[in-house]
Amino acid sequence: MSFALSEQHKMVGQMVRGWCEKRLAPEVPAMEHGEQQPFALMREMAKTFGLDQMAAGGVKKRIAKLRDGSASEGAPTELVEGAGGDPMLMFVVVKELSRISPGFAMGFGVSVGLAGGALMSKGTADQLERWALPVVTLQKIGSWCLTEPGAGSDAFGSMKTTARPDGGDGYLINGSKTFITNGPGADVFLVYARIDRGQPRADQSVATFIIDRDTPGFSVGKPFAKMGMRDSPTSEIFLEDVRVSVAHLLGGEEKGAGGRKDTKESLSNERSGIPAMAWGIVERCYELALGYARERIQFGRPIGEFQAVQLRLADMFIKLKNVENIVFRTAWMQKHKVKDPAFVNASKAYCSQVAVDVAMNAIQVHGGYGYMEEYGLEKLARDAKLLELGAGTTDINLLSAARQELGFGG
Repeated sequence: MSFALSEQHKMVGQMVRGWCEKRLAPEVPAMEHGEQQPFALMREMAKTFGLDQMAAGGVKKRIAKLRDGSASEGAPTELVEGAGGDPMLMFVVVKELSRISPGFAMGFGVSVGLAGGALMSKGTADQLERWALPVVTLQKIGSWCLTEPGAGSDAFGSMKTTARPDGGDGYLINGSKTFITNGPGADVFLVYARIDRGQPRADQSVATFIIDRDTPGFSVGKPFAKMGMRDSPTSEIFLEDVRVSVAHLLGGEEKGAGGRKDTKESLSNERSGIPAMAWGIVERCYELALGYARERIQFGRPIGEFQAVQLRLADMFIKLKNVENIVFRTAWMQKHKVKDPAFVNASKAYCSQVAVDVAMNAIQVHGGYGYMEEYGLEKLARDAKLLELGAGTTDINLLSAARQELGFGG
């Protein structure tokens, strides 16, 4: 198990950082103010680094296995295999994106990793060909729709969106979802709904439906005004008598079509990506604070000579190394197919909190300058806060980790 970046990792990191500084950073203000969506830039990035071709190869390999009956059960490995079997490569990409725009990294991850990953994991060969292939190559943007206005942490117990069999080979879906990442610009939506045949609510299973943006009865709300991650457009979606055939049911049949177990798997994958985002935020905040402490002169000497500043920097350094180590271990787990839900939940909670703490400390080191947009720290602080809320709140993450360790489930 390695805790150091290989030469390949470093080379990829340098290339992505150069692209981020040249292409992404100049576009962030327009995306932050809602004047521009990030999706065209995502496609450009995918083509620049060949991510689209690697992903396409993985999907086509999975389709072939599904059709000849050799596809393995559980989480598919084809996308990782397309990247040389090294999950750390994608974590390095996410880290570099998050140094400049955590929102851009999140939108990219939701489309390719969350929506695309769910399609790859449970989709039929035809569904992979029709939807997964364009989503993971970013020809189309994907969105993952679980949260509802009255159903957040209790996503299943409070879910009101329903899919009623229409008497033929399809379903009639009604309901709404909120806080939907990529909603304003997505083309493909994975929507969770209760299968309602008139039975008691407790007996209704939950399934996932693949819905195209132009489906009659489907609509998207205006982008939300948010505290942070403003360069990641978010909205509500509404479903009013949306009629779809069984071909839109993820997996092609109700049994195993994205129920509680599959949702936990998707959430675990999402949570596994949060430490890499936190790594980018923490690394940049620390580097900016370190440089400023060396250069800022007060009372005739650099502020880095004062113990109060040194203690802040030492705390930030410790947290940076902890997050790095968590990302390395997460990559090792994914590569070797090791499942440790308690670790995933605990590390997501820890890294989220650390990202907020380090961003606020970096602002404190900079004083009034840190509060100004010019330095980029106030954006990273605003963006970091969402890591404590999305993919399960910190409280839910910690409770899940504790219950898993106690053997109580969770």
